[in-house]
Amino acid sequence: MKIRAYNKDEDEDQLMKMIETEGKEWACYSDESVSDKYKLALCNSITYVAYEGDRLCGYSRSINDCGFYVYVCDLLVMPKYRGRKIGRKLMECIYTEYPNHIVYVMSDVDEYYMEQGYKREGSIYEVTNSKKEQ
Repeated sequence: MKIRAYNKDEDEDQLMKMIETEGKEWACYSDESVSDKYKLALCNSITYVAYEGDRLCGYSRSINDCGFYVYVCDLLVMPKYRGRKIGRKLMECIYTEYPNHIVYVMSDVDEYYMEQGYKREGSIYEVTNSKKEQ
């Protein structure tokens, strides 16, 4: 298996197809109204891809906040490749490249991250714009 930085020209098509196969939990990224914005986010984020041969089998997307924190926004491994520590290896890329940063994962899949030994730290809330709703 090989993990490297994301390259739009080499990885975008396979990555978007992988997301589409994940079902409704990931459909927000492949929806026509959002997919172009998400493709741009992939390029402007810390994005790693994992390959088994020539097959994309996982990826992570993170953001760097002012040199203090890295927030992991997305971590996905194709079902067929789960259980091979690919997610863990993608995470290792982040804290290896950013050793002086605190790394947080934004996720609602607590079980996976707790199994990895990560400590739960707070919650995430959606801020609604009351003016927009009127």
